[in-house]
Amino acid sequence: MNLPKHKIPIVEIPIGKKVRLFIKREDLTHPEISGNKYWKMFYNVKKYLEKEVSDRKIITFGGAFSNHIAAAAALGKEFGIETLGIIRGDELENTWQENPTLSLAHQNGMTFRFVTRETYRDKETLMKNLQEEFPESLVVPEGGTNENAVEGIQFMLNEETQDFDYLCSAIGTGGTLSGISKFAEEHQKVLGFKAVKDESLEKRILNFSKRQNFTIFDASDGGFGKITDENIRFINKFYQDFGIVLEPVYTGKMLRKIFELIEEDYFPENSKILAFHTGGLQGIKGANEMLKKKKRNLILLHDKN
Repeated sequence: MNLPKHKIPIVEIPIGKKVRLFIKREDLTHPEISGNKYWKMFYNVKKYLEKEVSDRKIITFGGAFSNHIAAAAALGKEFGIETLGIIRGDELENTWQENPTLSLAHQNGMTFRFVTRETYRDKETLMKNLQEEFPESLVVPEGGTNENAVEGIQFMLNEETQDFDYLCSAIGTGGTLSGISKFAEEHQKVLGFKAVKDESLEKRILNFSKRQNFTIFDASDGGFGKITDENIRFINKFYQDFGIVLEPVYTGKMLRKIFELIEEDYFPENSKILAFHTGGLQGIKGANEMLKKKKRNLILLHDKN
């Protein structure tokens, strides 16, 4: 893998407050290997490609609408590597063609193995068995979080991000915030916004980053993947006001919480806040299909940028 040749823009969001809010558009890093997924896979794949291997395969894990699954499939297609997705929920085995994320991943060459939710929970055993079955494969954890992923996140930070007082990211498995924490400047405060109700995240991030420069907020909004009407309203208004599409699982919840903190005067006057748009917009199509079935408002898809 190579560093993208194009510049990733940092856009100011004109909120008219005593602080300044910016978004780094990591969703524009790559058309399909979106946002933080590109950087989390960067060293994993780079080091794998440097090995002498006769039967290359990337194996990873995810749910029905997993951004990570979609990104891994696109990456495999780009590098000519077979990909295998271990998908949570054996009930999907006969209906996956109706799922926009899995259909896209399949178009990009990924094959699937559907497992029960009980089997899926025991990732350690699953990974061990897969590595034995496919000894030359690269087995990447759910969400892509491991030591290599944390190292790759350093490329989300550069000279342009050094002057910000606060660096903000959504949290799923913790890899992205770990990397931001590890490579942030000494003066910077790192804020993480949990999309999952997982009390082990703080310890996991500390283990990876080795720094205590981060604060975690609960932005799960009822649980992972839960989409409230308030969340939809915020995402659609954000698009109408600023022309940037957010997705409902991570970035929408993060930005909504940041706006709440701004209203509560959490940030000192004249603070410069940088939020990372970690991509995942492919998931909106599946979310809208679910919302449509429930006769609820949909998320606006078109991005002016």
